[in-house]
Amino acid sequence: MASRPLRLLVVTYYWPPSGGAGVQRCLKWVKHLGQFGVVPTVLTVDPEQATYPVLDESLLAEVPAGVRVIRTGTSEPFEQYKKLTGRAVPYGGFANEGKPGFTQQVMRFVRGNLFIPDPRRGWNRHALRAVAELVAGGEAFDAVLTSSPPHSTQLIGLALQRRYGWRWLADLRDPWANIYFAKDLHRTPLATWLDTRYERQVLAHADAVLVTSPETKRLFLNKNAALPEAKIHVVPNGFDEADFGQPSAPPTDCLRIVHAGTITELYHLGGLLAALAATVLAYPAVPVRLRFVGQVSEQLRAQIAAAGLAEICEFRPFVPHAESVRELLAASVLLMAIPDVPRNLGILPGKLFEYLAARKPILCVGPAGCDADVILRACGAGQVLPYEDVALMQATLEALVRQWAAGPDLDLVGSRFGQYARRAQAAALAALL
Repeated sequence: MASRPLRLLVVTYYWPPSGGAGVQRCLKWVKHLGQFGVVPTVLTVDPEQATYPVLDESLLAEVPAGVRVIRTGTSEPFEQYKKLTGRAVPYGGFANEGKPGFTQQVMRFVRGNLFIPDPRRGWNRHALRAVAELVAGGEAFDAVLTSSPPHSTQLIGLALQRRYGWRWLADLRDPWANIYFAKDLHRTPLATWLDTRYERQVLAHADAVLVTSPETKRLFLNKNAALPEAKIHVVPNGFDEADFGQPSAPPTDCLRIVHAGTITELYHLGGLLAALAATVLAYPAVPVRLRFVGQVSEQLRAQIAAAGLAEICEFRPFVPHAESVRELLAASVLLMAIPDVPRNLGILPGKLFEYLAARKPILCVGPAGCDADVILRACGAGQVLPYEDVALMQATLEALVRQWAAGPDLDLVGSRFGQYARRAQAAALAALL
């Protein structure tokens, strides 16, 4: 007799029509889990009340027709934030705020000390009420998966486990108390203690913890010697093969370097910009273009201008995911960077895996030996270029320019990145469940 499907409750704040990297992980898992005997139900926030930094209505079409999505209200302080500051909802790490003024500093203090773990915790009681209504109506789940940030979502999983005894998988896409922008929250010792306590409770009580990189696993294990290593599973971000069914179309009229997503001065691109300026000067016959698609801070734009690259650079706003993929496929080379912040060895941007799926050479600025460096080398897509190693950056750029001059198609061959396909990851997740 065939076993019945496993009923999984997926709790995630970010869900279509939310855009950006945070929505992709759960969306793609839900898309594929049904093939492995798992029936997911998604619990998320009403988009009319949510505070999403970016929207991507096109992603709604990727939600499988048979998947039930339950949307609830929420109670969050962001409308007051916008009224007081005159600014939009902050991106992760305040990437869209630039240099904060006095009001922004005050609001960061309020956010860091009065809303713990984060301001989206106001969603929790709405989510828990919705689950209680389902249970009262006779429904039950075999397991619950909570995905964060916002890390307050993990407290929903903690409460559900205590109330109903369901198996609980806590998916932490980013570090928690040690996230790189924690210093910008101006937390008091009491607030830091409380945030760390929540993190410790989640790590201790979840039946399994999912993280995106080996370094993040090491970070969590070092926090608690009693935490079993086997409890924490590295499930990197990935790519959906269906997104890359269209052919690659590298340009023949220029060597186009493309960065997709959010980037700021924290990513320390000064050395690369200097190396690119020198390369352009040394090879005037090769037209090099630099394209940014997404959020770029004003400080980084100023650095680009100061490097003398304004004429070869173009900025495009955030685009829907499908169009972002087309931008990758229309590139010669792809650019990414790891923010130059403490404990950055385990930062694995979601874009890395879509970059790999696009089969382009990857210029990555970051700390040598980091988790991204290991993956790039293993996949034959490049290596991490240390922040200050301008000579290595220029040598790498000049090699790409010479290669392009010999033939404009720089696309990579091979399939060493197949392990990062979302379908394969959904199979691994189903096994954990």
